[in-house]
Amino acid sequence: MKTQTFIFFGIVGSGKGTQVELLEKYLKENNLSQSIISTSTGTEYRKIIASNSYTGKIVKERLEKGNLQPDFLTISLFVNILISSLEEESSFISDGFPRTVIQSELFEKAMKFYNREKIEIIYIELDKEEATKRMMLRGRSDDTEEGISKRFDEYVNNVIPSMNYFKDKEGYTIHTINGKQSIEEVHYDIIKSLNI
Repeated sequence: MKTQTFIFFGIVGSGKGTQVELLEKYLKENNLSQSIISTSTGTEYRKIIASNSYTGKIVKERLEKGNLQPDFLTISLFVNILISSLEEESSFISDGFPRTVIQSELFEKAMKFYNREKIEIIYIELDKEEATKRMMLRGRSDDTEEGISKRFDEYVNNVIPSMNYFKDKEGYTIHTINGKQSIEEVHYDIIKSLNI
């Protein structure tokens, strides 16, 4: 059974989290992976905010303004997950990392360190209008129109370049999926595109 490595990219509201769960379920049900490590830096950041620590307060303020969190913090959360959870036979799904070119460079180094040679990038494409509509429906405290608009700009200026960093790199394949479809259709397209 081969270990597999996936990165999910998609604007907030594109349904990344749901698709990560569905892919995990698919891999397990079809005996494609016994152990799956799924990292979500967003989840880790929510834990920090919930702790009401000094760091948590600063993270919350940045989030409400729609700012990306600083590289040093995101990288430390990601590396921590790898150190504590990744096993040799684990398949690995990364959601929310990398989000800047600096993080992409680090991701590439980490994959070399762990001897991961084939990385599948799943990009769930969604336009600003649809993403905004979905985010407003979620009703999270940081989902204000101003916050969403700022996050979309951050996404275009930082996250897209961080994904494009992997274009034409050996061992990396980018699969672009239409995020406007239903959850089931997006999942189907991901499985079809990955050919698993």
